[in-house]
Amino acid sequence: MEGTAVQVLEIVPVFEFPGVLEEVIPYGSGHINDTYRVTMCEDGRQVRYILQRMSREVFKNPRELMENVEGVTAWLKKKIVENGGDSRRETLNLVPTRNGQTYHVSADGEYWRAYLFIEGATCYDQVKDDHDFYESAVTFGNFQRLLADYPAQTLHETIVNFHNTVDRFGKFRAAVEADVCGRAAGVAEEIRFVMEREAFAHALVDRLADGELPLRVTHNDTKLNNIMIDDATGRGICVIDLDTVMPGLSVYDFGDSIRFGASTGAEDERDLSKVSCDLHLFEVYTKGFIEGCGGALTDAELDMFVTGARMMTFECGMRFLTDYLEGDHYFKIHREGHNLDRCRTQFKLVADMEAKEAEMQAIVNKYR
Repeated sequence: MEGTAVQVLEIVPVFEFPGVLEEVIPYGSGHINDTYRVTMCEDGRQVRYILQRMSREVFKNPRELMENVEGVTAWLKKKIVENGGDSRRETLNLVPTRNGQTYHVSADGEYWRAYLFIEGATCYDQVKDDHDFYESAVTFGNFQRLLADYPAQTLHETIVNFHNTVDRFGKFRAAVEADVCGRAAGVAEEIRFVMEREAFAHALVDRLADGELPLRVTHNDTKLNNIMIDDATGRGICVIDLDTVMPGLSVYDFGDSIRFGASTGAEDERDLSKVSCDLHLFEVYTKGFIEGCGGALTDAELDMFVTGARMMTFECGMRFLTDYLEGDHYFKIHREGHNLDRCRTQFKLVADMEAKEAEMQAIVNKYR
């Protein structure tokens, strides 16, 4: 055993894992943190845990990140117990170190944490059918409901200005003006698409600043593989991957789910005729999310659901185009013009949502 494997075995005894170590194996399909499943034998039975090394490359302040995770999971656990639920399966449970901390900093400066393994549940990378998409919506909506009265302003911004679309617009304009790669002339149409929507970029940020929309705890990565689905019942039971939990708007989480979950095309589809917002999938998710929220959202938030879907898609396309203009240094690319393809896909989806705005709002009104 060498390299990282040796280090993992040195880290295991740091945490409160009762019993005798049986196995440590790499686990999951995540691309950011290094994740391992630890199996212990305790009183003749197997007990499993998740052990993770947090990425210092992505998360520059892991201490603040862990303060967010500690606060949110403790709050969720309390609410779940009050509601008669199973707090060992319906939220992440941090396993402390032997000196009572919720994370460990190794001699080489790496940050490690551990969770109870959620037995009898699976996370899926791809949506199989409407049921999966609906369950993800209910689960993320329930996450909003349970955290509706959490003091969101006390959370740290693990990625500053992550969904500040006005700030993103400013960075885009600067990239166009600098044109460091000489690419701006070739994407005049895409640049014009963004510039024509400068006022729209303010639609959510300004309402938050004015107090029209309440500050919420937001997950900021609401894709299917960040929920656990119960193997026996097929129901979503737990939201995982809380690293990007921050203060924000509920419509950020709703909108980002629609951006990728209700699109008829892949994120980098070159044939734009294949790209549209599927109104059936939009309705499936909207129904589930509102049900999961259980009345926790305000009328003003529900009024902005469609705007949230458009905004998250517009913002993402603008980020792809900014990166293309700057030389593809942020998003990984797998072919020439990859970020431009991604940008065009998002903008096609934005335009389609604009054309279907009345129909989308009618769907929201049906379930509010």
